[in-house]
Amino acid sequence: MNRKQQKAFRLVIWILGLFLIAYIAGRPLYWHLNETLNATSSPCPPCQCDCSLQPLISLPEGLTNNSILDCMRHDQEVTEEVGKSFSDLLADEVREKEAEAEEKQRKADTKLLEAKKIASQYQKEADKCNSGMETCEQARERAEAALENQLKDTALWELRARQRGWNKNASKKARARS
Repeated sequence: MNRKQQKAFRLVIWILGLFLIAYIAGRPLYWHLNETLNATSSPCPPCQCDCSLQPLISLPEGLTNNSILDCMRHDQEVTEEVGKSFSDLLADEVREKEAEAEEKQRKADTKLLEAKKIASQYQKEADKCNSGMETCEQARERAEAALENQLKDTALWELRARQRGWNKNASKKARARS
């Protein structure tokens, strides 16, 4: 690149950098300035009161300026209405929150009752299973005892048979012949 191209490239980079900075910082600044300007302007319309008080500033004849006094004076009816409406709004909000809380409590109670029912069913099934296991274990113990008794009886009979001359091999041969 020659010198002119380098300068042009640097100029383009600087311009892009400035645009990037303006893009990043510009939007928050815009909103901040917009809020500041809106805050300085009066959010409510001027008061339209008919006051019997004398104006503080004497103006030439035909011109009256009661707006300062009108805005300074408090209207009790308006204040009471605003207070009542604010109280009504708060009362409504409290009622809504109570209704929501009651609904959530009702749902929680329903879910708790369902969980208790399911836990009871599982407990019944577990009791049945344990009862079945106990029955099975008792039957196994009885079968083992019966087998042990049968083995003792078999051993006793075999002993008696040997004492009388019985031989295992001889009985096998006799069976094979028949």
